[in-house]
Amino acid sequence: MKAMILAAGKGTRVRPITYTIPKPLIPILQKPVMEFLLELLRQHGFDQIMVNVSHLAHEIEGYFRDGQRFGVDIGYSFEGSIVDGKLVGEAVGSAGGLRKIQDFNAFFDDTFIVLCGDALIDLDLTAAVKQHRANGAIATVVTKKVPKEDVPSYGVVVTDDNGKIKSFQEKPSVEEALSTDINTGIYIFEPEIFDYIPPKQEFDIGGELFPKLVEKEAPFYAVSMDFEWVDIGKVPDYWQAVRGVLTREIKNVNIPGTEVAPGIYTGLNVAVNWDKVDIKGPVYIGGMTKIEDGAKIVGPAMIGPNCYICSGATVDNSVIFEYSRLGEGIRLVDKLVFGRYCVDKTGAAIDLQAAALNWLITDTRNNPSEHELGEHKVIQDFLKEDN
Repeated sequence: MKAMILAAGKGTRVRPITYTIPKPLIPILQKPVMEFLLELLRQHGFDQIMVNVSHLAHEIEGYFRDGQRFGVDIGYSFEGSIVDGKLVGEAVGSAGGLRKIQDFNAFFDDTFIVLCGDALIDLDLTAAVKQHRANGAIATVVTKKVPKEDVPSYGVVVTDDNGKIKSFQEKPSVEEALSTDINTGIYIFEPEIFDYIPPKQEFDIGGELFPKLVEKEAPFYAVSMDFEWVDIGKVPDYWQAVRGVLTREIKNVNIPGTEVAPGIYTGLNVAVNWDKVDIKGPVYIGGMTKIEDGAKIVGPAMIGPNCYICSGATVDNSVIFEYSRLGEGIRLVDKLVFGRYCVDKTGAAIDLQAAALNWLITDTRNNPSEHELGEHKVIQDFLKEDN
């Protein structure tokens, strides 16, 4: 069976992470989110998968390659061109990406599924396809009920009593919402859907294809299902996803590593004197990370591999990406550290380099000289006295 993963977006709402990591490769405790999707697709018999790529396409293709090690076959459709010797992405929209593949060679010749490459789900795809076919649908949107107070954060799907889609509402107020069923970005299509997608132009599934289907009164249905769905559309969503895995609220993602104490998980060769570190789980610490005596870690927290946490540093309810060095005495609460950026849980970011704070949070591969370390110590002592 065939499927499509949409992976061409720039992920602007997940910056600064997506400056260097495409959204499908954003790790949930070291495992890319798209890898979870491949496992789910394979589990339900979808083993031929097309992926449209554009922004940082080489990163996605380099990690997943032809899909052999994931038990599936993967093909890629690049959206963009070469300009001055460099690949420049130019996405053609979610529906335009489907049409581009179909025009190249009619790949989608039976019922197929389309998934966004940035969500964690545990949906029963087999049951969803069965209902799609029972409805005689040309297109189906998998929906999920949410509490009415959460409706303003989502796109709402309005149906008749038989589940046929009548209209959509984009982030309506609680008072205006006509439904509590939201669009999860999971779609099931028949090949006839291409009759509604114009060739060689940018065209979006949600914004253009779906209104067209409603207008033409096509057999277009919603299937409401109860399943775990975590959309990593923005930095706060990512922060909550990692937190949810660590607290076991998200049940379909295992915490990697070895549980060395209740709620404390580590990768290989973590250097830490457990008796001299104040640590409260749930916490994940990646391999080859060093934590000095006197540091404090308060979960839920994730510290990536190859990090260095200095004495007196505090990591509280935070996510620290790989190769991060946290200086002596720094206190991070509800923060995400990614390369040269420190981000709070609302998504507001500080460029540490531009703010001249990259000596306090820096890359572990950046070895400071003795003179620089001395200067840093003077500044730290001054800040402590000032407080």
